[in-house]
Amino acid sequence: MAGGVLADEGALKRAHLYEHRITAYFIFACIVGSLGGSLFGYDLGVSGGVTSMDDFLIEFFPGIYKRKQKHMHETDYCKYDNQILTLFTSSLYFAGLISTFGASYVTRIYGRRGSILVGSVSFFLGGVAVPLYLSEMAPAKIRGTVNQLFQLTTCIGILVANLINYKTDQIHPWGWRLSLGLAVVPATLMFIGGLFLPETPNSLVEQGKLEEAKAVLIKVRGTNNIEAEFQDLLEASEAARAVKNPFRNLFARRNRPQLVIGAIGLPAFQQLTGMNSILFYAPVMFQSLGFGGSASLISSTMTNAALVIAAIMSMYSADKFGRRFLLLEASVEMFCYMVVVGVTLALKFGEGKELPKSLGLVLVILICLFVLAYGRSWGPMGWLVPSEIFPLETRSAGQSVVVCVNLFFTALIAQCFLVSLCHLKYGIFLLFAGLVFGMGSFVYFLLPETKQVPIEEVYLLWRQHWLWKRYVEDHDEKTDQ
Repeated sequence: MAGGVLADEGALKRAHLYEHRITAYFIFACIVGSLGGSLFGYDLGVSGGVTSMDDFLIEFFPGIYKRKQKHMHETDYCKYDNQILTLFTSSLYFAGLISTFGASYVTRIYGRRGSILVGSVSFFLGGVAVPLYLSEMAPAKIRGTVNQLFQLTTCIGILVANLINYKTDQIHPWGWRLSLGLAVVPATLMFIGGLFLPETPNSLVEQGKLEEAKAVLIKVRGTNNIEAEFQDLLEASEAARAVKNPFRNLFARRNRPQLVIGAIGLPAFQQLTGMNSILFYAPVMFQSLGFGGSASLISSTMTNAALVIAAIMSMYSADKFGRRFLLLEASVEMFCYMVVVGVTLALKFGEGKELPKSLGLVLVILICLFVLAYGRSWGPMGWLVPSEIFPLETRSAGQSVVVCVNLFFTALIAQCFLVSLCHLKYGIFLLFAGLVFGMGSFVYFLLPETKQVPIEEVYLLWRQHWLWKRYVEDHDEKTDQ
């Protein structure tokens, strides 16, 4: 299978010597570490709901409120086509994009724990560190499951935001203020928990705190027999210290696979599925399709409940079926759902046509199925795979680029979605279908399976890949000369 080669156990350096048991200390570290996802998710969920609330529109966008109330036929797809309104959502992610440039320094110098603490104040910085923290803490055999805690808490944050929006929409005229203000709750939990959070062994070794790193590794693995894994960490750290400029090193030829797949491809494609646009603007989109205000919030809550269910499914399936399988299978599903939604809207909606309630229900179900497919594949894998493929010397820099690219495309899609919905109409869903097809092809040809491969030995996969081995072998040959 193209790109599907997995290094066997004999090819890996010490993977077969790794030991671990699940301990209370490990569970505590993972649960507290994953809290950053709840803050990230709450912001994703709350912004779209607030922009559909009448009180918010009356205060800041009265023109849109009047247009919405008139129910003019030309506003079937264009009720919310306003670049200032969309900037309310996308500006958060443009701001996050800027903050990621400093996140690599914080993560590399002060550790993953330090970045999470700072991230409780600015959740964009925390977003850099949480998937990385979980991947470094987790044993290789359950790394996929543990890393999905970030996706699960993100989805729960989104769902809670939708439930809060549903209630605050009935509190006039200041309910929207309460929705935004309650973001302080997950931020406070994240900060307090972070004070008791252990640093990852990888980061401690990187900082030269070897005895502390060994002690933490013993506690999180639940065994004293950690010499094989610790030796791999030491060797990775030695290679990392030789790198003076991690960002420049990230663009070196030998790191081309990580750059193309982890830093650019997967985080960009995660947003180009159109999923976050659906999350941002689910209430707005459902209102545009003819649902009432409360009905639209209920419908968006249903889609976000599906996202939580999908996150739980991904925790079970990531280490069982592998990353490639989940991405490829879901790409087929998502392509089909977007095509059906686009064709249905082309035939039955727009230009003054009212959407039949039965057909509206079918669209909600299709979007929920799309969310289920995304939530167990591109959603979690878009964070998991990048967090496990970078070598230690470029890991902090690489993860910063991952979040930077992710936020850039998040902001771009958020800014463009409503105007695209207005002008492309049903074609926006067909466009996303085409993008999903391209993403599936990208994974099929370029991404090897990383399931249960130790994080410090993932680099060996590139040597067996039909394309990437050309880049890695060229570097190995020059090193040997």
